[in-house]
Amino acid sequence: MLLKTALVQMDIAFGNPEVNYENASANIAEAVSSGADVILLPELWTTGYDFSYMKENPDEEASEAVTFLSEQARKHRVNLVAGSVAKKTDEGFFNTMLVFNRHGAFVREYSKAHLFRLMEEEKHLQEGNEGSLFKLEHGWAAGFICYDIRFPEWIRTHMLHPEHKPSVLYVVAEWPQPRIDQWRSLLIARAIENQCFVAACNRTGSDPNNTYGGHSIVISPLGKVIAEAGEAEDTILYADIETDDVHEIRENIPVLRDRRPELYRNE
Repeated sequence: MLLKTALVQMDIAFGNPEVNYENASANIAEAVSSGADVILLPELWTTGYDFSYMKENPDEEASEAVTFLSEQARKHRVNLVAGSVAKKTDEGFFNTMLVFNRHGAFVREYSKAHLFRLMEEEKHLQEGNEGSLFKLEHGWAAGFICYDIRFPEWIRTHMLHPEHKPSVLYVVAEWPQPRIDQWRSLLIARAIENQCFVAACNRTGSDPNNTYGGHSIVISPLGKVIAEAGEAEDTILYADIETDDVHEIRENIPVLRDRRPELYRNE
């Protein structure tokens, strides 16, 4: 199935959801006007890494974000892998990805499993403990958030589902500019080793603590860069993904079938 994917690489106003909602709405409308089937937003796009704002103005159960995103998906008849937001629960705050289908129906949420200490996430957020497999019209996919891509075993866990092997990995991030070469290398490796498409949406701009690296990117199951944005630009990156290619590639080089898990048990 041919899937037109749009990655919204945007600056995020620090602790200013009103501005960020307006920007997201405008970008979603523009992507839809260009024929997008699936739209990605970046990590923590409503607030950025403003932990003080999150705590002073909590989005309980992410209800404000859910209402907005559901309406956008239904209004524009588009699938949204809607980045992540700070979700307040009785257990604390989670960095949570939200996914909606063309009808505005909630499909899946995923809370970031690996918290990044250099941004002090572990001081303010709770770890997610569940996987991220979900199904949209193009088949099965999985979603990950930023630091998660440094843990290939976590991504491979999703690929080993007996029935639902994802053909696309969606990644959303606020990845800083000084490590942007690692961002690219890690994503290309994840695409090749899992023989799937990777669509990874990073933010641009800066906040009081970091400058972010952009370079949102779409990669083929063979590691070819299909499309890539620049570093400093607010833009929408478009790429056509042919999900049917995944089956052929996995048949030609049966990496998953050739695994020898009996040798890998070192922990």
